[in-house]
Amino acid sequence: MELLARFIDLTEEFVFYYPLAMSIVWIVGALFFFYRRERRLGTKAPKLTRYPMVSVIVPAHNEQEAIASTIESIMQSDYPNFEVLVVDDGSKDDTPRILRELAVKYDKLRVFILEKNRGKPSALHYGTLASIGEIVMTIDADAYVDVDAMTWLVSHFVTGPRVGAVTGNPRVRNRTSLLAKIQVGEYSSIIGMIKRTQRLLGKVLTVSGVIVAFSKPALYDVGLWDFDMITDDINITWKLEKKFWDIRYEPKALCWILVPESLKGIWNQRVRWAQGGGEVIRRHVGIWTDWRQRRLWPVYMEYVFSVVWAYAYIGLFVLWLVGLVFPIPDSHFRFLPDWKGSLLVFICLLQFGVSLFIDSYYEKGLFRCIFWVIWYPVAYWLITALCTVWATPKALTRKMGGHATWVSPDRGMQQHL
Repeated sequence: MELLARFIDLTEEFVFYYPLAMSIVWIVGALFFFYRRERRLGTKAPKLTRYPMVSVIVPAHNEQEAIASTIESIMQSDYPNFEVLVVDDGSKDDTPRILRELAVKYDKLRVFILEKNRGKPSALHYGTLASIGEIVMTIDADAYVDVDAMTWLVSHFVTGPRVGAVTGNPRVRNRTSLLAKIQVGEYSSIIGMIKRTQRLLGKVLTVSGVIVAFSKPALYDVGLWDFDMITDDINITWKLEKKFWDIRYEPKALCWILVPESLKGIWNQRVRWAQGGGEVIRRHVGIWTDWRQRRLWPVYMEYVFSVVWAYAYIGLFVLWLVGLVFPIPDSHFRFLPDWKGSLLVFICLLQFGVSLFIDSYYEKGLFRCIFWVIWYPVAYWLITALCTVWATPKALTRKMGGHATWVSPDRGMQQHL
């Protein structure tokens, strides 16, 4: 029992100190990125020496509520040289009809209707083969693109010959529910800060599939998207980085998105993310036998540690519930901690404050969300950990091959268009 108690105590230390350490790394990295690479360039779109052709690919599946507004937002872009390709992936609603009407309205729009749902990677694959642009930009079918986003993304390819992909900055636009308001802080304090820090370290875990631009030669170099991966964005990132293409983050390339507003929607989204991450880690485990891939090792290990943390967190939660009835001898374990919990809450608030300060550079009034984002550790740590525990075994054991199909998640569209 003494060894068990010691193991539980060490697990408790890991559960509380791991997010503490990572928060400090993200805070320092994000601030350094902001002051050295971000703030000094201003927010006005740059003038480019050339404007290469951009093919904007929009994969769509049952997106009748949002697809028209998404296409219209792309057409309003200030970038002078682009085309739009929408690949309808076996939609059962009115999406194909709406797309045909839009194709008559816009000369720059081409529409491809697939009879069978084969998944987002397939839609992106076929759209790329049909595109004529030097750069391929992919956007989700429910997103609003800022007028300067395309210019900011392309600016990296014009100045960097080894740039394989540039990911943009998704912003939450539906903010009426508690879950949506919490995600405003998540996209700033977690996703945005992590990408800034990873960019400094030279390797990014994943581009944001909702808005990202690719070099077409880079895509062909890695064989385009794999059809059987449930998350196309993570896998294509790793394929590019393994071939030593540079992955960049451009926070000024803004894209407004709808996020899930129900617990079921959050659960389905996070399970898919967790399963996709696990599948990528499984597929690319071979990097450990190649010294040339050593810069990917820390990114790989950080993800593995996050999975271990999720299992440890849920394990301690279960032990705490059991301990309420059957106390564990010789253990000092407390799921509701004292000073360590206070320190973790302080660092979380500091992280939220820093992230909202950085993102207020692009979006005023973000500090009004501080009251809501403080609930992130309470609500989202448990949800994210449960999703990871649920999805990881499936990711590690699922038979690969075929096509990973998709369904449109809950994003509260009816209330926020």
